[in-house]
Amino acid sequence: MQDNNDDKKELEQVDADIIDESSDKEDTKENSSNDKSKDNNNTGYEDVCFICRRPESKTGKMYHLPNNINICEDCMHKTMDQVSQFDYNGMLNNGNIPGLSFINLSDLQGQGGIPNKQKVKKKDKAKKSEPAIKKVPAPHLIKASLDEYVIGQEHAKKVISVAVYNHYKRVITGSMDDIEIDKSNILLIGPTGCGKTYLVKTLARILDVPLAIADATSLTEAGYIGDDIESVISKLLMATNNDVEKAESGIVFIDEIDKIAKKTNTTSRDVSGESVQQGMLKLLEGADIEVPVGATSKNAMVPLTTVNTRNILFICGGAFPELKDIIKRRVNKETSIGYSAELPDKDEKEGSILSQVKNEDLRKFGMIPEFLGRLPVVCTMESLDRDMLIQILKEPKNAILKQYKKLLDLDEVDLEFDDGALEAIAEKAVKQDTGARALRSIIEEFMLDIMYEIPKDDNIGRVTITRDYIEGKGGPIIDIRNSSATDPAKIAGPSKND
Repeated sequence: MQDNNDDKKELEQVDADIIDESSDKEDTKENSSNDKSKDNNNTGYEDVCFICRRPESKTGKMYHLPNNINICEDCMHKTMDQVSQFDYNGMLNNGNIPGLSFINLSDLQGQGGIPNKQKVKKKDKAKKSEPAIKKVPAPHLIKASLDEYVIGQEHAKKVISVAVYNHYKRVITGSMDDIEIDKSNILLIGPTGCGKTYLVKTLARILDVPLAIADATSLTEAGYIGDDIESVISKLLMATNNDVEKAESGIVFIDEIDKIAKKTNTTSRDVSGESVQQGMLKLLEGADIEVPVGATSKNAMVPLTTVNTRNILFICGGAFPELKDIIKRRVNKETSIGYSAELPDKDEKEGSILSQVKNEDLRKFGMIPEFLGRLPVVCTMESLDRDMLIQILKEPKNAILKQYKKLLDLDEVDLEFDDGALEAIAEKAVKQDTGARALRSIIEEFMLDIMYEIPKDDNIGRVTITRDYIEGKGGPIIDIRNSSATDPAKIAGPSKND
């Protein structure tokens, strides 16, 4: 009897040890799972549901599965309801279930769930949200900064400086005396190559605010092939590393806005013209927009987040090539016969035809009135003449000639341009009629041989570009190191006529 009692005690002790070990394992599993969830929460990004692609701020509590897969409660309940509807006896007998497939978690190894570029940064509830810019400089300071980089366009720089100053004062202060201040979205009108995009890029760099540049030619109405209208905000969100608070006070520049004008004499649906203008109305005015994160179109595999566009400054730019003819027809309504007749090309010769633009001209061009009403600031830019092109070559901080001088300075060679060479480059650019873009292509053409030959000879100390070399009548002037400056060695470069 004593032996039996001892055996019972030993068995009870063994059972107690097994229970303690199992409880310890469960505790360690819970601790490890808690540590994993803490690690996920410390990444700075919200968890996104693997099925519905909604962030944690929209769905609430999530279930954390292996391989960094997160599923919200709604999708988990829907999945379990779907699974419970099937006949498992039939599944076991037939070996398959029609119309149902299970996720194999082993196929997702190494994918890490959803990449960070499709996750939205968490909002710190304790920290008060602040705009992207805390203090905006005065308009004259903004214009002075623009003058260092942009040549000419005095009226456009003044208009943009005032509009940006008023906009960001409104963003920083919120509301003043319960008076709601509307946005000052800007419409830039000017020929190609006059500096519309460069002006906006410089403005964003001066203010140090997020900037997104989009092209209106790729936008279509929702449901058709092409980028959705919300992709404009999606690009701004990517520029801020998916930080919604910073994106809500940034700048969006939509180029080629004249390409979404209403098409005339068409019987088909205008999905890339008038429909895009109508879809952008709420975007420009200010509303809560569902934006795809890390993609340019909405689909079932892309997470969505909400961005309020109330404090986003929209700047639209376009060349509007046929607008001059519309303005001239409106201005020259009087007869062209007699001594008091107005010449049709008088305003065009003065270069002021675009400055007389009105909303009725833009409506005739194909822009709908509702769209123009959300762009209250209309600014025109001048075409570049020869003198302005010469200034662009040498005066801005990052002028093209300064860039090439810096390149040759790295080889300890001085590069010089005489006045005749600058005039010849500007005259060629005027003939090409593509604005400042032509300068780079012209310089690249005649600098190719120089950039190729100079590193061969360490004795070359200075290269002077002349008008004859630009016109293909001669070569550049080469000064050898430690030689007399009055007796330079003239080496003829390749002639354009050969």
